Amino acid sequence: MHILIAALALVGGVAFWIYRARMAANAAKDLADLAGDVVSAARRFGFRRRYNEHPVDSVDDPVLAAGALSVAFLELGAAATADQRGDHLRALQRHLEVDLKTAEEILVMGHWLVNECNGPQPAVQRLGKRLMRLSGPEALAAPMTVVEEVAAAHGGLVDRQRDSLADLRRIFRR
Repeated sequence: MHILIAALALVGGVAFWIYRARMAANAAKDLADLAGDVVSAARRFGFRRRYNEHPVDSVDDPVLAAGALSVAFLELGAAATADQRGDHLRALQRHLEVDLKTAEEILVMGHWLVNECNGPQPAVQRLGKRLMRLSGPEALAAPMTVVEEVAAAHGGLVDRQRDSLADLRRIFRR
């Protein structure tokens, strides 16, 4: 009897480790797919990371900068739901006048740029300044329309977003 129990325990242990190995392989595959998405989105926008320069300062496309700013601004609020992500995509399409694929790539690049800035608060500042340099004061209208539309559909702006909005208005008044 004890040999049977030991055999079952051995089979259970092997099954457990096989399951863990498969889960690790799936996680690695998902991570590789995400990296591939960022690379393909970067190629699409002609993004070239320059040596000794922050990635945000390498952004030369005002549409990408505006979309990434909206991503950073919305990340200041609660975690995005699937509905909020869908609303964000539709708002990007409408107000930045891009197709669905481009809007999805803007979201991917926007999340990557926010991560490179070490969070949404510094990303809002950097992306706001970059967008101002690329397109001038009138460039704030499109990303703020996107943010206001998505935020209105999901409970309005939170305090951190209101504070950042005031900072952006100061940046774009210069």
